[in-house]
Amino acid sequence: MKSRVSLDMEPGDLLPVVAQDRVTGEIRMVAYASIEAVRQTLETGRATFFSRSRQELWEKGKSSGNALDVADVLVDCDADCLVYLVTPRGPSCHTGSATCFFRRLVLEDGKPTLRDDEVPSPVLLGRLEHTLEARKASDGRSSYVRSLYDGGPAKTSAKVREEADELARAVEGESDERVVSEAADLLFHVMVALRARSVSFTDVLAELERRTGTSGHAEKASRKA
Repeated sequence: MKSRVSLDMEPGDLLPVVAQDRVTGEIRMVAYASIEAVRQTLETGRATFFSRSRQELWEKGKSSGNALDVADVLVDCDADCLVYLVTPRGPSCHTGSATCFFRRLVLEDGKPTLRDDEVPSPVLLGRLEHTLEARKASDGRSSYVRSLYDGGPAKTSAKVREEADELARAVEGESDERVVSEAADLLFHVMVALRARSVSFTDVLAELERRTGTSGHAEKASRKA
């Protein structure tokens, strides 16, 4: 049985809000929201927060254009923290970075120390895509990925077909470990093929998101049409 819970917020109360990309899972930013900001977010579908320094509501991207379209608002078990599931329209950080979380904290001489070396992406697929893009500047003799790029569409597509066949045979009659290994190989080579075409894997995830809730039969019929 589902329970109905309303936010127990008084005027002036603020809740921390995590803005998370609804497709990639990447954390874009953290801010605070009043009950008025939450209400405006739900009404407009645009991420709205409360500025503690200016003491006023502010809609993300209203002046810069780098908005966050909100698909859903999640509430934690204690109703004291929110997650805005968003579609970003441009970079979310005021520095111009895609996400505000692009630096890391490490221990140096026993002390937590902030390092400014930029983190390519907090999520695995984003880091892998960043690495595959960087391999375009490598030497084909030392980089397997660059050798695939150098082989052109024929070589990359041949590897995708080869890995897809190996996964299919593993699914038919091999161990779960082999299925996992072959699936990883196929996904890796699909991402190489996408980077060879300068297509982002995020676009693929967005297409899957678009199809969510649509019958497979109906989706295939629409493609034929």
